[in-house]
Amino acid sequence: MKTVILCEVPYHHSTVYAPVVTNRLKALTDCDCARYGKADVLTNPAKFADTEYIFSTWGMPSFTEEEIKTYLPSLKAVFYGAGSVQGFARPFLNCGVKVFSAWAANAVPVAEYTVAQIILAGKDFFVQSRLLAAEDRAAAVARHGGHIGNYRKKVGLIGCGMIGSLVAELLKAYDLEVMAFDPFMSPEKAEKLGVTPCSLEELFATCSVVSNHLANNPQTQRMLTYKHFSSMLPYATFLNTGRGAQVVEEDLVRALSERPDLTAVLDVTHPEPSPAGHPFYSLPNCFMTPHIAGSLGGEVVRMAEYMVDEYERLTAGIPVKYEVTLKMLETMA
Repeated sequence: MKTVILCEVPYHHSTVYAPVVTNRLKALTDCDCARYGKADVLTNPAKFADTEYIFSTWGMPSFTEEEIKTYLPSLKAVFYGAGSVQGFARPFLNCGVKVFSAWAANAVPVAEYTVAQIILAGKDFFVQSRLLAAEDRAAAVARHGGHIGNYRKKVGLIGCGMIGSLVAELLKAYDLEVMAFDPFMSPEKAEKLGVTPCSLEELFATCSVVSNHLANNPQTQRMLTYKHFSSMLPYATFLNTGRGAQVVEEDLVRALSERPDLTAVLDVTHPEPSPAGHPFYSLPNCFMTPHIAGSLGGEVVRMAEYMVDEYERLTAGIPVKYEVTLKMLETMA
């Protein structure tokens, strides 16, 4: 078969490659849309010797360069219906196989989640809900002045990669001033996104909401520290949908403990989940969700559809949108 679905996890295969996607694949290719794993490739090399295109998602097995050359000699491209390709892409790229990722599709729900939390934070949702939970309506109503509202508030984005850029685009619908810290962002891109570049220190010290979208690599880990969190404006909110490893969590705990006016909204932690008894669970100004910002439920089908669209562009000779290169892996999540 020239086109196969390769995935080690039955659940991910069946949910990401839903009938609406497999029907398209069957119409476009010779793919039988069954799930194959690495063991199938290694034990039946003749079956996969002519494979030119692999579709996959979470559960994509890794191969060495030697295995790729031996067992997948005809392979031209891997279409990964999920986000990060760091776990498997390099050997394929080193062998001249193109790799495509649906990171842009996965960015959509993360950006939607982020924008929703930013707007809620601007409306004082997190502080108000805590006060009402304590049956202190008078205190909640008393806050209806200076700190509440989104009009012309400053929002800070840490990182303007795929997700941060989409957040910036979505925020154009609101009357907000968007600041951004991203050493790799060109002035042209900043102008296109409508963001004002600034230092990390300025971003934390001047923005009512700070949202982390850094790629996870050794250079960014434990990058956000007490000096950043302690400098935040009164009643500011820190939002993390990136990776927990970029936060010095003991520093964030300290800042939240010292500054009950601050709020943290954490969709990710490090490790994940946080261990039992971690202060994040008990701090009243820390709100946690279990890594739900990314594609879940019916949203995961979007990722496979993006990859089928990319396959159509590639095979038709139309410029592709979501190819991953070795250079990109240096800064991608």
